[in-house]
Amino acid sequence: MHNVTPMLARKDDREQEDPSWSFPGGVVGFASYWLALAIPFVIYGANTLFFFLYTWPFFLALLPVSVLVGIVANVLLRGQLIWTILLTAVVVVCLFWLLFTLLTGW
Repeated sequence: MHNVTPMLARKDDREQEDPSWSFPGGVVGFASYWLALAIPFVIYGANTLFFFLYTWPFFLALLPVSVLVGIVANVLLRGQLIWTILLTAVVVVCLFWLLFTLLTGW
């Protein structure tokens, strides 16, 4: 027989896992990207397609940046979805506006 003392497993002593907030933030960032991409079409109409014909790689590069902005905002705001949506939408639209004005003035 082994010299073992039985111990009761307590559920209170287990480490609590932090909730995963990255997925909702990524979805919000992805949706904000498409919202920001649609704004030039609403303002300038179909002529925006000719502009995007040559500049699409720059705007496509903003897609992972938008998703990361959504994830970071959601983690920093600890999963508060309304504030995450507002902050991510404002930052992503500002990034699009900055890139759009940079390329149109170039």
